Amino acid sequence: MRKSHVRFIRQQGFSGETFPDTFYTALMLQPKIIGCVAAVGVMLQSGWIFLLLAAVLWWSALVPTRNPFDAIYNHLVAYRRGLPPLGAALSPRRFAAGEAGTVALAAGVALAAGATITAWIIQAVLIGGVMSSVFGNFCIGAYTYYLVRRPSPNVSALSASKG
Repeated sequence: MRKSHVRFIRQQGFSGETFPDTFYTALMLQPKIIGCVAAVGVMLQSGWIFLLLAAVLWWSALVPTRNPFDAIYNHLVAYRRGLPPLGAALSPRRFAAGEAGTVALAAGVALAAGATITAWIIQAVLIGGVMSSVFGNFCIGAYTYYLVRRPSPNVSALSASKG
């Protein structure tokens, strides 16, 4: 397995140095489906497609045991090939889904409001994030999770002085 694949898997919250190739493929199904749906939404300029995508992504983030993307992989690929199924997404992956859902929601609202230029910009952000995951093995949402989660030096110093 390529080092970039291992880094992507670890960025999703999994620990370890080696993983089966099928694990990377399983994790990549979600961004590929999101990319296809978003591309259709961009081509049709349909706010409904982006609103539906937002709902599915937020569902995935809030109810990780019922993630529809993981269910698709588990039922259509894993069970049929005797591979281990994907379990509930870890925090970085859920955060990324919520972040993508928020961007999709913004695109849908912009289209519904008739803010075409704004919608194009937001759609470009969503497509750029998907391309980063699919072609660059770098998940912006998971990276953001780690940035937000990291305590700032000022907060650490403040809590140490009060202790």
